[in-house]
Parts: sequence; structure tokens; C-alpha cells
Amino acid sequence: MKVNCLSGTKDLKAVWYEDKKVFMIDQRKLPGNIKFVTFDNYKEVAKAIRNMTVRGAPSIGAAAAYGMCLAAEAGENIATAAEVIKSARPTANDLFYAVDSMTDSLEKGEDPVAASNAYAQSMIDKCLAIGKFGEGLIKNGSEIMTHCNAGALATVDVGTALAPMRAARDAGKDFFVYVSETRPRLQGMQLTAWELMQEGIEHAIIPDGASAHYMSKGVDLIITGADRIVSNGDFANKIGTLDKAISAKYYNIPFYVAAPISTFDFSADTGEEIVIEHRDEREVTEVNGYRIAPVGSKALNPAFDVTPANLVKGFITEKGIFTPDEISKVME
Repeated sequence: MKVNCLSGTKDLKAVWYEDKKVFMIDQRKLPGNIKFVTFDNYKEVAKAIRNMTVRGAPSIGAAAAYGMCLAAEAGENIATAAEVIKSARPTANDLFYAVDSMTDSLEKGEDPVAASNAYAQSMIDKCLAIGKFGEGLIKNGSEIMTHCNAGALATVDVGTALAPMRAARDAGKDFFVYVSETRPRLQGMQLTAWELMQEGIEHAIIPDGASAHYMSKGVDLIITGADRIVSNGDFANKIGTLDKAISAKYYNIPFYVAAPISTFDFSADTGEEIVIEHRDEREVTEVNGYRIAPVGSKALNPAFDVTPANLVKGFITEKGIFTPDEISKVME
């Protein structure tokens, strides 16, 4: 991704491996500061996944792959490292996919650095393909809505939901993006809007509650990412996605999900089997450590919701676009 720094425009990745360390952009500091953090042991990588230093299913997967690399390089027990890293967050399938992929590579005797770098690069390649297939959905003059962050920060580079937008921009198309703020962590306002600004893509931040209002005025399509997609096409994504899908159905707006095959979990039949992460209520009741809710009031803070397949027009993958009824084809 292109980032405008004081020293000029730089090409950066969300997470990478260098000199026996894992580097990440600390997404908690954006958009105000571009801060890099480094880790030299897998437990710290797991902590960074848990505390949302790194976010987005594919970036979490890449971070997990690099965490496994650190464990292998240090001579740690691979099974223990895998268990610790997998416990960091329960919903994103890429986390488990990456750990299992690295475990398999290490058991085959592959070089840990080469295997983890190959995994991260595969995510970038898949996102480029997602952009290629999804670009045709965006017409000149389109108005698009997205939710949370499914850009380069969430996917090592390029993005899933943002990949078709980048490709459409490169094809010379003019379009507009509604970016919902995505409470309570504000990934849409703080991360997606920041990425679109870096790329020169016209956009506006809207309150989450204004999404249906703007749909009623003429949104052409909605593209989100996903954290887990199961066999029947139900999928988990950042909380608030379900609201948008229901409203889109009402207003006859096509709703697309952009995700690599690593996000698909065919071991689960329906969305009811997806484990939903519930986070600290202080993310809802406090702002910068200052309590904004009445003392004594409790808060519920699910990080994700599950959208049923019948609300989805299609899944944009590195192998093409599939309807929920065609979803098994992604494994062919």
C-alpha cells in the first residue's frame, strides 16, 4: 500500500518478517501516527493479535504464520506455539488456517522463513486476483458502501473489499465510497478512510446508523470483507454487517463479500457454529480511558455478527465470483 510519510510516499505492508523479527504497523495508532512495532517471540505476536495491534483476518493469518516462524527459529515446541497463537482470537478462520499451514510446512522440514514469507505473499497474490474479478462490478459513477476495514492493513497488502476499488481506480473509473465508522473500534473511520485517502479514492465517513438512510438514496452495491465463511454461505464479519445486509436486501442493493479461500471454513455447516468473540465492555463504555456510560450500566460488546447466505449476492474470491449456491466450487 502507498503511504504518505514526511519523507515522501512509501510502499509498506501491514506485517512482514526481517532480521529474525516480525514487524507490524500498529493499527491502534492510526490515523494519527504511523508507528511500527517489532516482536522476536511468538507469544508477543499472539498478544499483538489479541490486542488488535494487527487486525483483519488475512493480516492476522500472516502474523500467525510469522509467529510460528519465530517459534521454529527459536527451537520452541511447535504444537505449544500453535495452541498459544490459535487462542489469540476465536472468530477469524485465517488465523487457524495459517497456523495449520505453517505446522504442515514445518513438519515437512521446510525453511520457516521461506514458508512464512510464502504464506504472506500468497495473501497478496490472492487479493490482487480478488481485485481483478471484482473490478467489473464497479461501474463508472458507482456509489459503493463498505464496513469495517478490509483493505491493505487487514490483508498484508492490497485488500479484499478494497481490492476491486483499487483495481477500478487503476482502470480510470470514477466512483464514491461510503465508509461506515464501525463502532466501537472505528476501523472504518480510522483505517478504511485513511487507506482511501492515501489512494486518492473519493469517499465520506458516515455514522453506522446512517447506512440505511444512504441506501435509500441510491447506493449501487455493498462490498465487505469476512472473517469466516461456512459451508452454506453464512459468514461472520465485523459487528454491524448484518444490519447492512438486511437493509441492502430491502432496497434491492447487491451485497458482495470479498475474501480469499483461507477465510472459508467448510468444517462448519451453518453460521450457528461460528464462535463469536465478545470483547471488553470498556471498548463501548470508555473513550481514551474516560467513562462515557453511566456508572453501573453494563455493556455487551460482540466483535462480530453472522449474516445469512440468503442476503449475499456473491463471494468475490481469487478464483472468481460465486453465489452462495456455488460456494463449494471455491475448493475445486
